Amino acid sequence: MNAKQIIEKYGTLLAGVAVFIFLAIFANNFASGANLLNVLKQVSFLSILAMGFTFALITSELDLSFANVCSLCAVIIGFLIMSDVHWALASVVGLIAGILAGMINGFLITVLKVPSLIATLGTSAMANGFAFMITGGVAFVGRWDPNFLFLARGKIGPVPVLVLVMLVALIVAVVLSTQTKTGIQLQATGENEEAARRAGINTRRRKVLGLTISGLSAGVTAILLTANLSSAAPQMGGDYMLLAIAAALLGMTMFTPAKPNILGSFVGSLIIVMLSNGLVLLGAQYYIQDIVLGIIIIASVAISATVLKQAAFSL
Repeated sequence: MNAKQIIEKYGTLLAGVAVFIFLAIFANNFASGANLLNVLKQVSFLSILAMGFTFALITSELDLSFANVCSLCAVIIGFLIMSDVHWALASVVGLIAGILAGMINGFLITVLKVPSLIATLGTSAMANGFAFMITGGVAFVGRWDPNFLFLARGKIGPVPVLVLVMLVALIVAVVLSTQTKTGIQLQATGENEEAARRAGINTRRRKVLGLTISGLSAGVTAILLTANLSSAAPQMGGDYMLLAIAAALLGMTMFTPAKPNILGSFVGSLIIVMLSNGLVLLGAQYYIQDIVLGIIIIASVAISATVLKQAAFSL
């Protein structure tokens, strides 16, 4: 592997390491154990959403509904728990809601042939409307079962449960996407749908699966966010939309350049949260974070423009 190949595959990762070193030196308390643990917790929410979005992207489709679907799943869970439904059953219903949202997206895209950009924007609006309808525009707050809160606030030994859930999700997602027949078929569908179809792959099912996994990840994140915040609000997932998309796009600049990949999305999430945290500690205004995020999105899209254009507008 020559220097050019190393830069293409690992340049973004090396840049992230350089940023970490810079922040560790110049940002007060950035490298403290408490702050790094806080960074990992924030990465947990973002990376699970980003990995789900990446599965849709692997099949050359976009899911722009995942943030509002996450909010909808959260308020469903909150409504059920506040209605004295056991937290475990409420969580399962929330997961099912996320899965159904992903399947609906898959139906619209593969059967009705609506471009994924349009279809998922529509379902995003619907999810937002249903979330407000369930809550009446207010958050569900109250006393929550300690066992439910343990999912996001508890520890097993010194390691937060939240971080363990993230690592399990990462391992499962990497293995599924790279080491299984299903994962190979997902990638083949996204790279060349016609060739994949001719090879005997049911590309329609694979696209639906990618979008369903995105919906499932929204449901998982909804459980963790609700347990962490002890509340469920109709827009609680909204802040993660651009961040998760940026993480996935940033991931496409490393490991397998110009191709969506789970490990890249995870590292992208880590870099984005690290930057956000470091900028706060450096005293940067909130709008500086938005500017940096915009630069990341534009640069990532510029590198992977062909893949993204196909995902957004393919019929």
